[in-house]
Amino acid sequence: MLSLRKLFVVLVLATLLLSGCGGDAVEDDVFRVAVIMPSGINDLAFSQSIYDSVRIIQDEMGGPDFMQFVYSENMFVVDDAAAAIRDYAAEGYDLIIAHGSQYGSSLREIAPDFPTTSFAHGTTADTFVELGINNVFAYEAASDEGGFVNGMIATMMTQSGVVGVVGPIETGDAQLYVDGFVAGVRASDPDVQVNVNYIGSFSDVALAAEAANTHVQAGADVMAGTAQMVVGAIGVARDNDVYWIGTQASQTSLAPDHVLANQIYDWAVVLRDIIAQIEDGVYGGKAYVITLANQGQVMEYNTNVIPPEVLEAARATEQGLIDGTISTGVRQ
Repeated sequence: MLSLRKLFVVLVLATLLLSGCGGDAVEDDVFRVAVIMPSGINDLAFSQSIYDSVRIIQDEMGGPDFMQFVYSENMFVVDDAAAAIRDYAAEGYDLIIAHGSQYGSSLREIAPDFPTTSFAHGTTADTFVELGINNVFAYEAASDEGGFVNGMIATMMTQSGVVGVVGPIETGDAQLYVDGFVAGVRASDPDVQVNVNYIGSFSDVALAAEAANTHVQAGADVMAGTAQMVVGAIGVARDNDVYWIGTQASQTSLAPDHVLANQIYDWAVVLRDIIAQIEDGVYGGKAYVITLANQGQVMEYNTNVIPPEVLEAARATEQGLIDGTISTGVRQ
């Protein structure tokens, strides 16, 4: 038989648990999301695109009381990112987003250890289902579409007939964007020279600036580029009175008198369905592609800089890509 003192302790503990004051033992209805990203949330490129998109979803779900959002930024080192992914999984987050295809090998190792936790990564189409892993979502961008529109804009805006592109590494949505951009230039005017320089890094701002200077010296009066390192190239464009065309996030604030347009990634299109899948008990196995048609990619035009006739042509090209009357010719 319990003594009165022991009975009192048991009643107190039971009250605490039922009221939710007993720590993590009782779970509420808050949906918990963690994001691991390779650069800062304000990089005006890849990492900011996912940060802004998760914030949109958080607002749609009613704010922090209904969706908790934490993140680890500047995870350039894959081993460090893997440690963060495993920690978040152990802490019971509902969805862990590893925002970078370089984190795929880490998910292959970690996801099987947490079968009722959902993971997502991009840009890639690999969900690892063929490996028996059923709790990983994948997402990618048809970035060649906005690249094609931007290439057309560059062709109409260049006076020198030379356009420069600063690329990071020839892979994923970065390569797709550059290929689409080049295709857009050639479809508009095959006589325009397009110089492409891949610097071999997603994050080296100084190297991107150096590549941009090389383009300027070669006569480029319009430039484009992709990945978080382009802030260095945009500075060179601004300082040399050269037009810039951006992608992934809005970069107009860096050079409001020189940025013509931006292709913006809105991953909220993907996240809405992923969360719905999880709430229905599906933890992974589905791949997504954001496009101009599903509004996962949105064209933003700087009407203070871009001439009306160029804007009209850009919007017509955008609509053609949406309704299928125009093709970039990049993706099969």
